[in-house]
Amino acid sequence: MFGNTMSKPNTPESQSINLIGAGTVIEGDIKSNGDIRIDGTIKGSLNVKGKLVVGASGSIEGEVICQNADVSGNIKAKITVSDLLSLKSSAKINGDIVAGKLHIEPGANFSGSCSMGAVIKDINYGGNQSKQEKTASAY
Repeated sequence: MFGNTMSKPNTPESQSINLIGAGTVIEGDIKSNGDIRIDGTIKGSLNVKGKLVVGASGSIEGEVICQNADVSGNIKAKITVSDLLSLKSSAKINGDIVAGKLHIEPGANFSGSCSMGAVIKDINYGGNQSKQEKTASAY
């Protein structure tokens, strides 16, 4: 009468929200299919398929790759964001930024280089089969 009421089991592809609390220190690499919030300290690389939020007390020392990011804390490494990187007024970034879009609030500190816009890979020029990377710049 009411149809199938069985719930779908959780699959590894399902998105989840992860929290690294203040006072927690993790040494090692982290991969997440969902969103993650860092209020503690990460010493290692971070690969997030969803959104990364670094709270005011959060700190990351290692390469960061994610889709979107809101940063209020500290990052000491290269950060690669495929869509939007938002640096809040308390953010401190020491490293290179590669982002599709960048939003910086007054008061945020950034030391390093920045590449913004679309990144094009695997471009073939005539018979040349080598991989090349180009970055579009915004004017």
